[in-house]
Amino acid sequence: MNYNSSVASAERPVVRRRIGSLRWMESLTGLLFVSPMLIGVTVLTLMPIMATIVLSFADWNFVAGIQGLHWVGFDNFQTLASDETFLKSMSNNAVFLLTVPIYMAISLLLAILINKHVYLKSFFKVAYFMPYISSVVAVATVWMVLFNPSSGPVNQFLTALGMENPPKWIADPAYALPSLMMVSVWVSIGFNMIIYMAGLQSIPNDLYEAASIDGANGWVRFQKITLPLLSPTTFFLLVSGIIATFKVFDLIAVLTKGGPLKSTTMMVWYLYETAFINLKIGYASSMAMVLFMCVLAITLLQWIGQKKWVNY
Repeated sequence: MNYNSSVASAERPVVRRRIGSLRWMESLTGLLFVSPMLIGVTVLTLMPIMATIVLSFADWNFVAGIQGLHWVGFDNFQTLASDETFLKSMSNNAVFLLTVPIYMAISLLLAILINKHVYLKSFFKVAYFMPYISSVVAVATVWMVLFNPSSGPVNQFLTALGMENPPKWIADPAYALPSLMMVSVWVSIGFNMIIYMAGLQSIPNDLYEAASIDGANGWVRFQKITLPLLSPTTFFLLVSGIIATFKVFDLIAVLTKGGPLKSTTMMVWYLYETAFINLKIGYASSMAMVLFMCVLAITLLQWIGQKKWVNY
């Protein structure tokens, strides 16, 4: 027994070294597999974020090279507080947020109707989802033709109905932003509808049958069963939708270029103009920081508020 125990005690360090070596090899293998993703995230995400934070405190025109970098502290943020165009872009973004509850409500209604009362469900799913997966440039170009003030089908239809002076849509400062909002709603309905239909199909039919036996009508079943059980889906769509509204750029680039009279200028478009047209990289970086703080604040408020209405 003494001989066996001495042999076992002598073998323990060897076994531990082998186990440690195997674990190290497994960790190294795992790092090698994820290294392309880590390198991509570092180079394309983390480094630009850090550069944006640093440059937000500087005045820099990248054409002048690194020698043209001048530290200005919080001057960029102080200038933003009195920049009328930036304040206008923030207010436009705030108005554009209204598209989120609008297309979510329409999507939920369509999802319920198609899920229960419509034949050829697959056809309607594809039909409503097509605008979302189509090229935004192509979609915006089609709507540009539709909204043409003189020869567009929309105004021709309104004229045929007897309207003498139909709106000029994207050419009118009073209607340009609502026009963009209508296009955004039309594009976003398909994606939200598909997600809502997936949520509806995950609700057990037993709940609806039990409620019907108890005498609950359609509105009560919708209010007491459908809405609460869809609350996680609604929360996901609300958060992702609000973040998407702060990133709207392509529709503006094709349809209005921020006009007329800055009526459709939003934060990302003004940031693009400042950075890549006016070449004020530091000032644009400070806008990016404000944009990030706005999105972060709204998202945190939603995460805090979801505890009161989201049922998991």
